[in-house]
Amino acid sequence: MRILLAISGGIDSMYLANKASELFPGACFAAAHCNFQLRGEESDGDERFVREWCAAHGLPLFAKRFDTKAAAAERGISIEMAARDLRYEWFGELCAANGFDALATAHNANDNAETLILNLLRGTGSKGLRGISDGRCLVPSVRILRPMVGLSRKEIEKWMRQNGCGWREDSTNRESVVKRNVIRNEVFPVFERINPRFIDTLNADMKRFAQVDDIAEDYFLSVKDSVTDGQGIRIDAILKLKHWEYVLWRFLEPCSFSQETFEKLTALMGRFSSEKRGTVTLGGKTFESPSHIVKALRGHLVISLRNPQGR
Repeated sequence: MRILLAISGGIDSMYLANKASELFPGACFAAAHCNFQLRGEESDGDERFVREWCAAHGLPLFAKRFDTKAAAAERGISIEMAARDLRYEWFGELCAANGFDALATAHNANDNAETLILNLLRGTGSKGLRGISDGRCLVPSVRILRPMVGLSRKEIEKWMRQNGCGWREDSTNRESVVKRNVIRNEVFPVFERINPRFIDTLNADMKRFAQVDDIAEDYFLSVKDSVTDGQGIRIDAILKLKHWEYVLWRFLEPCSFSQETFEKLTALMGRFSSEKRGTVTLGGKTFESPSHIVKALRGHLVISLRNPQGR
């Protein structure tokens, strides 16, 4: 098995680099390092450190510099999101071009807990409660592996210090500017005072959330065909379901409807299904998201793109 290791030079990725042969017995490795050129000499220092470490340990290295700020402006997204997109796009290209079977990243239990809180704050469905996914495909036939997701940052640091392993510190991690750093630097210390083992608690809960989400997904798949036909979602049929609001939400989940719009739709449907349904009409009602329109038409909810021809 050939595995590409995502190595930034930080403590987590250097733990991955040092432990790779133990984490993946019998595998062959190469490293990939991204220089996003966001921290000047510090970013260049990270690259030099990774290059020197890989040379000293005989690990083949792919390294690339990105104009991350320009990419963010061009794509109309945040610098953090641009860095993430650039990173995984390049990793996918490397894996496809060089025959890697998997990409391994250094996400740990703290990262997983941070992701859960971020998802909750931005609004998430049950899938967002699963935390960081493992095993999904980067490109066809290339999986993303996260072997450290069960390890806390404290455990990682303890091992690195005990074994005299070096790493680079990202000075921006101490700045509570981006949302993840606010959670890491300001929120989690409060959580730790309440429950010193909160990282373990949240990660254990995420495993249970994932099981519940699988059950909910099975339920949705078991009923979806019974409430749809060639015209759309049959209003009468979906309202007969005990968990019709969840099923409706799952149909609309890919459409980016706001919580407010979804609540208006479900409130109207709830009134329609009550004993006063004769006084409530759904026909012609329209609900919009940035990308989609839902219209009540001839006893159906019809979902369509706002701009199907890209105009």
